[in-house]
Amino acid sequence: MSTVPQTPTLLSRLRSETRPQHEALEQHAFNQALTAGTLTAPTTAHFLAKMYGFLVPYEIALQQHAAAFSPAWEVPERLRAHLILEDLALPEAAPGLPLCPAMPPLHTRLQLLGAMYVMEGSTLGGQVITRQLAQAGIPLRAYFTGYGARTGPRWKTFCQLLTEAAPAAADQDEIVASARLTFQQLDQWITQP
Repeated sequence: MSTVPQTPTLLSRLRSETRPQHEALEQHAFNQALTAGTLTAPTTAHFLAKMYGFLVPYEIALQQHAAAFSPAWEVPERLRAHLILEDLALPEAAPGLPLCPAMPPLHTRLQLLGAMYVMEGSTLGGQVITRQLAQAGIPLRAYFTGYGARTGPRWKTFCQLLTEAAPAAADQDEIVASARLTFQQLDQWITQP
């Protein structure tokens, strides 16, 4: 009796097919300092400023397409750029931080789903970073804390919604391509001086 090969799920494809880009992103100075235990407040503030520059255009695109997402996606609750302003003690109106000029395409729901996979996944790592910043006595933790105790449940909800949103192989291909490009563009932006 022959067995039919299992088609990989969208989430397993995202994990495996974005691994090289994810690992490359983790090689930047902030993560290196985090791993080495040499993280400083200025290094953290620089990283947060770079993240803000990427999050703002991403969140603008997400808000522009919010009608394509049901309330279950909790789009307003997933906007986190304001937490970086809180960390950096900058006003909401005009922080003067540079924005990333080379964002991945975020024009369709599928492209946004790929980018959301990257940005929502970062909330999980943020929980670990929050603890390390606390141990180092660095108070810049609002962004990394993200959803706090809701981080795990919100990630599970996101994964369930994402799986339901893209049953067709072509849709999955577009989401995976968008996630890979999001990792690449974020990496390029963060590593720019």
